[in-house]
Amino acid sequence: MMQINAEITLQDWEFTESFTRSQGPGGQNVNKVSSAVELRFEAARSPNLPEPVKNRLRRLAGRRWTQDGAVVLRVEDTRSQARNREIARTRMAELIRQATQRPKPRIATRPTLASKRRRLEAKAHRANIKAGRATPPTD
Repeated sequence: MMQINAEITLQDWEFTESFTRSQGPGGQNVNKVSSAVELRFEAARSPNLPEPVKNRLRRLAGRRWTQDGAVVLRVEDTRSQARNREIARTRMAELIRQATQRPKPRIATRPTLASKRRRLEAKAHRANIKAGRATPPTD
């Protein structure tokens, strides 16, 4: 069971772990031990996640979101399978925790008169610099 916040608790059946061989350094041991962890969370079918959280999670997960509505995290940071499992669960919990936070609505504002004036003055100044580089006309 994974506790995300006070309202959301995810059950173990929603997660699937598979272990594969890890890439990178490790000598001959890397060919014998399956230390990489692939943690799969069935987010679309989860009854514990509200619909707005699922939508935000889909956007945050990006390429890690599969077509069948699962979030897949692959961790091969360390040579220890147990440590990689721990890291994967922590990252998944943090990703879901980020999805629970509603973004602040943006309030549209207009540029101030002073900022418009500064922008136009900067454009004019830059134009004068560039005009000074031009070759003088020949008579």
